[in-house]
Amino acid sequence: MPKHTSETAGGKFQRLVEIMAKLRAPGGCPWDREQTFDSIKPYTLEETYEVLDAIDRRDWEDLRAELGDFMLQAVFFAQMAAEEKKFDIGDSLDAINEKLVRRHPHVFADGTAKTGDEVLKRWDEIKAEERKAKAEAPQGLLTSVPRALPALVEAQQISSRAARAGFDWPNAEQVLEKLDEERREFAEARARGSHDQMEDELGDLLFVIVNLARFVKVDPEQALRRTNAKFRERFAHVERRLAAQGKAVNGTPIEELEAFWQEAKRQ
Repeated sequence: MPKHTSETAGGKFQRLVEIMAKLRAPGGCPWDREQTFDSIKPYTLEETYEVLDAIDRRDWEDLRAELGDFMLQAVFFAQMAAEEKKFDIGDSLDAINEKLVRRHPHVFADGTAKTGDEVLKRWDEIKAEERKAKAEAPQGLLTSVPRALPALVEAQQISSRAARAGFDWPNAEQVLEKLDEERREFAEARARGSHDQMEDELGDLLFVIVNLARFVKVDPEQALRRTNAKFRERFAHVERRLAAQGKAVNGTPIEELEAFWQEAKRQ
């Protein structure tokens, strides 16, 4: 169980900042001192997925620890920036606090928003106003979606932004019709034996599935992670049943494997 003290969350966060500064200071930790913005990026991605995994497993004790690791990434980046006189963690906290207040006028001012969709629409409008106030060059609606995102997440974000601008199907039934159309086109590409066309059509098929998930308000990343976990559990059951008979998956007839798989589904 977590330890509770009279120290405030702010005080504890400040201690984390101070620990990180000491690790990076002369006489601190050699490994921490060697790190750069680029070398830390893979750890940031890893910690992000570990947070998601803890949530998927509903392991709150693990999530408590993983969120600490996740926060360390932000403090690490900010410490390196402070050393180069660019900004510090306080500047980052100011930025997010101001942004949250500014982009939630329905909470902190006299704006109104009764649904989540209305909130997102107003959020995008405020972002456009902010760019205009900074005299930034006009950007396309999808410009700010990072190209380095995992493809599934990128598809989710760009389709959502296009939909909020009105570029969307009227209903889920039409998305399902589009899904059938893309499936037929993939089958045609497969019949022609063109690998390039199959890749293109399969991408279209996946993109439509992401849009279908958006229409029914299902997170496609979470849905796929859930299916992955289910497959792991059922496959492990098959392996256990085979091991009890002194067998392995390799060399076992598919009919026997399928029987154990169906057994796992029933359980």
